Amino acid sequence: MRISSRIIADLFVALEPLVIAGTNTWELDSFAEDFIRSRGAKPAFKGYKANGLPPFPGSICASVNDCIVHGIPSKRKILKDGDIIGIDVGVLHSGYYSDAARTYAVGSISEAAKRLMDITLRSLEIGIAMSVPNNRIGDVSEAIGSFVQANGYNVADNLTGHGIGKDLHEEPQIPNMGISGRGPRLRAGMTLAIEPMVNIGTNKVREIGWEFSTEDGSLSAHFEHTIVVTDGEPEILTKY
Repeated sequence: MRISSRIIADLFVALEPLVIAGTNTWELDSFAEDFIRSRGAKPAFKGYKANGLPPFPGSICASVNDCIVHGIPSKRKILKDGDIIGIDVGVLHSGYYSDAARTYAVGSISEAAKRLMDITLRSLEIGIAMSVPNNRIGDVSEAIGSFVQANGYNVADNLTGHGIGKDLHEEPQIPNMGISGRGPRLRAGMTLAIEPMVNIGTNKVREIGWEFSTEDGSLSAHFEHTIVVTDGEPEILTKY
């Protein structure tokens, strides 16, 4: 998992100069797939099957503006100055998965978009900090959700983080809203993918095929890390 996580972290850095106005999301996907395979790994999302949908066609999820998550890469989706784009990546190496997401600014973005990205990233950091032995999943969820709401935003309804390891999605689910003291207890050695998805407007989600978007068309940001719970502070495996 350290190896697969390092690949994601390096990919996020390599993608940064490519996330510019005029680039389409298919080009970002193609670059990501080549990058992952060049490291002797496989893109975990490509061909992924769930909920009776056709296999996911991309190596990344490329979610622009009001698309919360699972945006399908497309030559027709061309980035514009002022957009924000969440790029979610999974990597499989030697039988172990890692998963992370990062939201990028395209050119010069609005102050509202900057603040949304900042609050979303900070909520992830707060959730990770709560991921210590003897805390419960509800402690992580409550820390994320209460911080987001205190800043006037909403977490996307029914979209959660998850355990990860030999499978891309494992138990436990990690909601971005919860009640302290509830849920499974955390133990050293657990590996988790924590991923707040935060909307400027409503928490309600519109689902079309793979893609989840905000019901009111407001902006959404997404940050995610794969971490390991240790006897001390949690370790961020996908840190870039």
